[in-house]
Amino acid sequence: MQPKAVSLSKSDAMTPNLKYLMMGMLALAFVLLQSVMALAKPESLAPLAEKISPSVVNITTSTTVEGRTGPRGIVPEGSPFEDFFKEFRDRNNDGAPPAPRKSAALGSGFVISEDGFVVTNNHVIDGADEITIEFFTGEELKATVIGTDANTDIALLKVEAPNALPFVSFGDSNAARVGDWVIAMGNPLGQGFSVSAGIVSARNRALSGTYDDYIQTDAAINRGNSGGPLFNMDGEVIGVNTAILSPNGGSIGIGFSMASNVVTRVVDQLKEFGETRRGWLGVRIQDVTQDVADAMGLAKASGALITDVPEGPAKEAGLKTGDIILSFAGVDVEDTRGLVRQVGNSTVGAAVRVTILRDGKSQTLKITLGRREDAENASMPAENSDTENAPMAPASKSLLGLTVTPLTDDIRAELGADDATTGLAVTEVDETSEAFEKGLRIGDIITEAGQEAVETIDGLENQVKSARDAGRKSLLLLIRRAGDPRFVALSLGE
Repeated sequence: MQPKAVSLSKSDAMTPNLKYLMMGMLALAFVLLQSVMALAKPESLAPLAEKISPSVVNITTSTTVEGRTGPRGIVPEGSPFEDFFKEFRDRNNDGAPPAPRKSAALGSGFVISEDGFVVTNNHVIDGADEITIEFFTGEELKATVIGTDANTDIALLKVEAPNALPFVSFGDSNAARVGDWVIAMGNPLGQGFSVSAGIVSARNRALSGTYDDYIQTDAAINRGNSGGPLFNMDGEVIGVNTAILSPNGGSIGIGFSMASNVVTRVVDQLKEFGETRRGWLGVRIQDVTQDVADAMGLAKASGALITDVPEGPAKEAGLKTGDIILSFAGVDVEDTRGLVRQVGNSTVGAAVRVTILRDGKSQTLKITLGRREDAENASMPAENSDTENAPMAPASKSLLGLTVTPLTDDIRAELGADDATTGLAVTEVDETSEAFEKGLRIGDIITEAGQEAVETIDGLENQVKSARDAGRKSLLLLIRRAGDPRFVALSLGE
């Protein structure tokens, strides 16, 4: 049975009950709309700004720089007047070398404890001879550097104040959602204390650092805002304003704040040790892309593929090149970025369980983590400065878009490879081939194919044939360039 159609014409009379019901529903809808708008954006940010402003500081640094021998920017270099101004200046200086001069820079920061700890960006105070903190009241105090971390661009300072200082606390940056309202505070362009508002535009942005975890915001951030806080609506710091994306140096609504959950770990270590102490696994890794997964016969493109295992914790525990790290300390590994951050956040000396995939089977190893900073400070072998042109050898073969030849002592010396390196040197790359598109170049060294070591052309051809016979669509090659390894999967074709 079809539902009965009911219609009201203009002449139909509305009953009093229906009229009141509709008026009530409209009133309720209006109230709900007002509530939603109130939740979405506060009527005024003034109460919050007044509450947190006293904890935000301006930072002025002074640096001594060597005197210039040129005309100090009076005329551009190469100008026909350059020699004239240089001669004029030298006459006035009686030929004496230019004296060192002071250079000043401005930035922002915020107080995190009543006893005077201040957080800012490392680039704000890097190389400074003197650091002055200006508080909201106008009071100025000299600051000392407790510690810095260039990897996250965070610095921890300390001032000695006669009284307890107003301070702010860190919030949980992981709880910040795209669309949440935020406030940026600082000293933009040296104009003094300033507040700007916007929303969280994106999360988990990476710029160039290993440990990057930036909150992107459209709150106005300009030069001088560096090191200032990004607040949520509860007055908690969820980010440290660090960088902007701009073609002209000014804000275009794309700013980046280092997430507080990264900053708090760094600050705690700087406060305790004066330096960072990050966990170190001791492997070189790359993402498992879909073509690499296909070449290895994997069902899913995830995990971190080990390209090299130098001396360190991983080698001592038995990890090998070609292993895929599936989980670290019980947490699944999606990609290399996630693994690097998780290892870095782990305690130095901690024993963790690492699950790997090797030869199609998973196994778990126990690894005691080292310290990354110690590994980075260790002496590294010199890298070859020119790998673009490798010498030709009589015995060569072209396949997969590459022309390869076995390594000889002369080729090793030319490519800067050590005596223990074995494999095939790439002497030509077809620029129309997939190999060229994926970055292979003259001077690269193929050390493995199909996760088997190759030293001869026959060995490489056998791996190509074996992969085809197994129904594989691509072959996984381990390439070394200037000592740095990476895996590349090349299609086998028909």
